[in-house]
Amino acid sequence: MDRPSGLPVGNPSKSYWLSEPSEVLLGHRTTKDLPQTADVLIIGSGITGAFAAHFLREKAPNLDVVMLEAREACWGATGRNGGHCQPGYYVSPPHIAAFEHRTYCYLNEFVESHSIPCDWRTTTGVHGFYSPELFTTAKKIIRKIQEKYPHIGENIAIVTKEGSKSLSSCLQDERNSKELTLEGLRVGAAKGAVVQANAASLWPYKLVAFVLERLLAAGGFNLQTKTPVTGLKRVDLPAVQSSLDAGQLTHPLADIIVPVKGQVSSLKPPLPPQPAKGPLDIGHTFYFVSDLTDRRDDYLVQRPPPGAELVYGGGRIHAEGHGLGVWDDSTIDEPVARYLKHELGGLMDLSIHEQGKAQGEHGVSLQKQDVEPTFEWSGIMGFSRDGWPWVGPVPETAGGGDGLWLCAGYSGGGMPNAALCAKAVVDMMVNDHGEGGEGASQVDLPPEYLLTEDRLEKARTCETVAEADKRGAFMLDLDIF
Repeated sequence: MDRPSGLPVGNPSKSYWLSEPSEVLLGHRTTKDLPQTADVLIIGSGITGAFAAHFLREKAPNLDVVMLEAREACWGATGRNGGHCQPGYYVSPPHIAAFEHRTYCYLNEFVESHSIPCDWRTTTGVHGFYSPELFTTAKKIIRKIQEKYPHIGENIAIVTKEGSKSLSSCLQDERNSKELTLEGLRVGAAKGAVVQANAASLWPYKLVAFVLERLLAAGGFNLQTKTPVTGLKRVDLPAVQSSLDAGQLTHPLADIIVPVKGQVSSLKPPLPPQPAKGPLDIGHTFYFVSDLTDRRDDYLVQRPPPGAELVYGGGRIHAEGHGLGVWDDSTIDEPVARYLKHELGGLMDLSIHEQGKAQGEHGVSLQKQDVEPTFEWSGIMGFSRDGWPWVGPVPETAGGGDGLWLCAGYSGGGMPNAALCAKAVVDMMVNDHGEGGEGASQVDLPPEYLLTEDRLEKARTCETVAEADKRGAFMLDLDIF
């Protein structure tokens, strides 16, 4: 199971996010022939690679950057995720939660300042707990955070069966300003819920496509799609300064970052009853969490009208071997597909209510009914052996040496991490070569993320990814203190 990932397959499953590909990027090769030299070589064109190229352009515009992608641009994990971005305010140590918050805020401001048409929608995140034990643990952790780290805690509220009586203004129900209740949040069957500010849904492919198109228009950036990398070798030529590996992994790291297959479906929303106007609006992004019995760690966002599809991911426990060690995203697992079609109506209220009517007074319930999918797809995540991303120079003992840098292993949490992790590794690279000048500023990267030989040695004394998965470590991690 801890074996190196193979090359991306040539016939991946069809993701909703890839249904409207960029005309500029599809089949793009900036030059007919592959360049023989480059200052920086980036492998992988997802959110990490795209923002690494973006920050390189900002900090060292004279560097010649080449990006290689085995398939079409952003055709890997970023183009196959669940379409949401939110910091882990209470499931990560506070300094890591703060880093994810900064990454979220950076992306939010970046999208807004450039008017990027990626359907970024800032809302509140609802985390429904279907295990009383896990909810009790979550409440204890959140109260400790709110007491000791109020700058983090102000973004979180606890909602019990009795409702929530102490919400900050940013967590009020934006549509009616009423006290939040489980029923009002559509998770009346849950034992309790956590509501947090700063949860966004978006079209991730379109965000990355914007960044790549902008880089191509600016020049000095060469994108070569359908160009798989089968190996890396250091060549001591003056023109070659550094290489950034954002996708492929060398074999010595095969037991450190393990490929894991996940699955997502886009589901048709229920038809509105007459005389209701418009489609179902679930109002928030969602996580659904239960204990090791069900191993539920599902996530849900909704597309804007008129389509208003429900993008629902999870159910990995129903896949053969939980998807561990799998790097083939050409197929979907039928048991997972059935789960995603059937499970949602039992977790939340999918009734469509007329404006002004109380919940359940007028609507159509989808409980016990399948929801029809429009797309069903899989994607490959990189799970980290010690649970944290790996960012920095790859030591020679791990197949690297001078000039090879890595930014990978988000364990399914790339969206609130990748952009500033890319900035951190670019800062390291640029400063290492004296190109940054006054504009080079270090990101406050969590020390747990930094790739070092000492960390590699310690990680190999930890349980394997398979062992950690067996005990549920990659579900909602509430062991942060």
